[in-house]
Amino acid sequence: MTNEELMRLLPAPQGYRILIAIPKKEETYKDSQIVIAEPTRQKEEIASIVGLVMALGPQAYQDPEKFPDGPWCKEGDYIIMRSYSGTRFKITTPEGDQEFRIINDDTVEAVIADPRVVTRL
Repeated sequence: MTNEELMRLLPAPQGYRILIAIPKKEETYKDSQIVIAEPTRQKEEIASIVGLVMALGPQAYQDPEKFPDGPWCKEGDYIIMRSYSGTRFKITTPEGDQEFRIINDDTVEAVIADPRVVTRL
């Protein structure tokens, strides 16, 4: 499935909401070839604090009093957000399931360059 086909399946965030894709967790631990059990990977994805900004709602970051310096993130940015935040859902494609969240614009806590270096504690 192409990225364009996937985007057509995704809901458009409304108001001040942001659509976030949750990166898939690795199948093995970084320092070894030990396979991570599927339930453990699922729990880690659910509690994930890292996401990829897919789309911004039309009112996201439009409040000049709340965001005097402009948007905190843009489409294509990797962000850090609070664990378990937002509305969770998945899209099933021939390539497998992908988790997404819809979060509020003020839930973004940081923009990061490389999501692979961040570990939730």
